[in-house]
Order: sequence, then C-alpha cells, then structure tokens
Amino acid sequence: MSKTIAPGAWLGLLGGGQLGRMFCMAAQSMGYKVAVLDPGTESPAGTVADLHIRKDYLDPQGLEELARLCQGVTTEFENVPAKALEFLAGHCLVSPMADSVAIAQDRIREKRFVAATGVGVAPYAVIRHLEDIDALAPTLFPGILKVARLGYDGKGQARVASSEDARAAFGELGGAPCVLEKRLDLRFELSVIVARTREGAVATYPVAENEHKGGILDTSIVPARVGSDIAAAARDAALKIAAQLDYVGVLCVEFFVLGDGSLLVNELAPRPHNSGHYTIDACITSQFEQQARILAGLPLGDTRQHTPAVMLNILGDSWHGTHLSEAPDWPAVLRHGSAKLHLYGKSQAREGRKMGHVTVLGATAPEALATAAAVRAALGS
Repeated sequence: MSKTIAPGAWLGLLGGGQLGRMFCMAAQSMGYKVAVLDPGTESPAGTVADLHIRKDYLDPQGLEELARLCQGVTTEFENVPAKALEFLAGHCLVSPMADSVAIAQDRIREKRFVAATGVGVAPYAVIRHLEDIDALAPTLFPGILKVARLGYDGKGQARVASSEDARAAFGELGGAPCVLEKRLDLRFELSVIVARTREGAVATYPVAENEHKGGILDTSIVPARVGSDIAAAARDAALKIAAQLDYVGVLCVEFFVLGDGSLLVNELAPRPHNSGHYTIDACITSQFEQQARILAGLPLGDTRQHTPAVMLNILGDSWHGTHLSEAPDWPAVLRHGSAKLHLYGKSQAREGRKMGHVTVLGATAPEALATAAAVRAALGS
C-alpha cells in the first residue's frame, strides 16, 4: 500500500458535521475528491463533499463502498465506531488509527492512559455501579459526574455536591459507567493542537486560551495570554501524549491550569478541534489542511500563526427563532473588516447548536480582543 496519496485521488471521511465540512473544503482545495460516510440527509460535510454515502458508520455496504473508492480515510468526530476504522484499515490508509480513537472514546481509558504517561489529570473515581458511590472519598466533592462514553459539549454530565447528589445524577444519566471528577479552582483552560505523521514527524500550533459557557466553547484567544513556561509545558505534555498514543493525524489536548500554574489534562480529541478553527485565517497551514496532508502522506505544513486572533463560536441562541431568516445582523458583524465569518450550512437554528464561527484578526492581540467584543455584541449573544 503506497504511503503517499497524490492530489486527484479520493479521500474518505467518517462523519458529516462541520469539522468534516471544513476538511472537505481544505482537501478539495488541494485537488482531492472527498467521499463522506454519514447517515444524515442534510449533513454539513455531505452537502459540500464530492460524494455523500448516506449509510450508518457500521453499514457493511457503506464501508465497502468507501473502502473501494478511497485511498485514505479519516474521521471528523471521536465517536465513530472503532470497528469501522479497523475494517477500513484493511483496505486503505486510515488516520487516526482505531486504537487511538478507542482510548479517546472512553473517559475511563483516557484518564488511565494519560496518567500512565506521567501527565497529570484531575482527581477522579470510576463509577460503574450505584454501590461504587458509597466508597467515594469525601475529598472528591464537589465534583462533576460524566458519562464515560458519548458525552460532549457539556452533555452527559452533572455537577454534584455530595454522594446523595451523585446517586441521583447517576440514575438520571441512565446508570451508564461514569467518571466522577473533582471540581477544581481553575485559572483558565488551554488547548494544544498536535499534528503527527506516520513517520513520527510532529508540529504543534500556538497554545489557545479557551472560555466556555454552559459546557460549550465560546471563545478562543490565540496566542494564549500565558507565560512562556506554561505554554512550553502544555506543548511538551501534548507531544508526549501523542507519542505515547503513536498517534497519526490531528489531535487536540485540552488542559486545566490551576492557581499555581500547574497543568492537568481535561480530555483528548482525536480530530481537529473547535479551538483550532482560527488556524484557517490566522496560520500558514490550517488544522484541516494539515489533516489532509497527514492522511495523504505529505509533509507537514507550517503551523506558524501570522496574525493574533480571537475565535467566537456562533450558536443557535444568536438567532431570533429556528428559521434561518431570523439570523443575526450579518452586516453589523461584517462591518468589522477583520471579522471572518464561517457558517456551517445547517438548515435550522437551535439553542446550543453550533451554527458557525467568526475569527477576528488584529495587528495586535488587544486589537483583536477589542474588535471581537464588538462582534460579539453585534451577534447579540
């Protein structure tokens, strides 16, 4: 099997969301054709792909069609079944590999893996049965109970102040295996995006400073407003994790920064990440182009950031209703000439749904922040 896929060939994608949409656009700009396997009828990626295979991720016919057509396949979200990746790996190049994705799909495995690398994680306990709650150390409260699988953007988790709260929340979460994580006093949150090839060549993007609302990323400020020592420690930890995973592809490592400046890993995302969207407009090589380069076996692109940037998520909350005609005042947003609007082609706005993002550029970081505040006001959220 050739390790290089030349432009003009087909690349495959498991998943039809906005991350896949931006991958399609990046790969197509490099001359590739993209086939998306996703069951949705109006998926953001499917509407721009050269081919949309509307099948489940484990559908044999869908997987066979993707494997027959494509020389390489990647993913756009971490909950793609690892078995689908295992099947495809027998027919074409796949990145990331199934083993890496399987670890990131399960918070229990993920925390144990990260801790084994020597990188810190928040104090936690595994909850598989209601009885496990009775044995919890009181020092874990107050905490956050998180389902081990399929949770994202604040979904599948609950804040708990006591074992009684934990018992109630465990039932509300369906009694699925969970992790109880101690709530910590955080200074801020960071993320590092790592790109790693099959040969082990690596590059990192500038460290992003992230602000969340309701468990969903709201704002990313890049470069992060942290000292060089913290930024270097975050990059080193992310590179260590990627190497231990033998990861191939684009990986995001999210960190908590405590009051004393120490770092703890929050979670891993084995794919491009929301906090890396700024790379489209502010870096020499976007995270999506990098994903295509790695899949195709091409050299890594330059990850340098050429302009300070602030990325603002746009949720459905900014619409005045569910219909697209009730959208924010786009002229007011784009009155700021350094605001770069990216909408994801979703047909209906809903509260908490990611509809797009704006990346605001500035000659200086304070300038980007000031313009981002004006843009956020124009968005009305």
